[in-house]
Amino acid sequence: MAGARGARAAALGVCLGLIAMAAAGCAGVKPPDLFLVERSGPDGRLTLLIDEQGGLHCNGRAALKLSDPQLIQARALQEELGTPASEQLTLPPRPGSVFSYRVRDESGTVAFADNSASKPKVLRNMALFVLQIAQQDCHLSQPGA
Repeated sequence: MAGARGARAAALGVCLGLIAMAAAGCAGVKPPDLFLVERSGPDGRLTLLIDEQGGLHCNGRAALKLSDPQLIQARALQEELGTPASEQLTLPPRPGSVFSYRVRDESGTVAFADNSASKPKVLRNMALFVLQIAQQDCHLSQPGA
């Protein structure tokens, strides 16, 4: 009886040790990316990288943090991008275009311009989201800065 308890205690100790090691190993793991947006325009290029936990990189600068509502919006956009991205949707710009966008996620890549014809709603929403993040979180004074 005492031997069985000792074996159980040893097994429990091993299990707890493995759990602690696994948790410590996960501390350095980078969360997966939701999407990468590259926008080009008259004032240069803007690159936004947003990860699953709301980490935000603006033009490669150190990570910032999205607010909870912004993260929910980013996740919804990423989910809606599934079909256009998997189809590698590319919409050409029309004359007078100012900004062009490339959005890449795990499903694929979408390319479009601010004035592309037949743009799905998700792409219009993405352009607005990028503008808001650029101004509010990346602190770029102008949309193309």
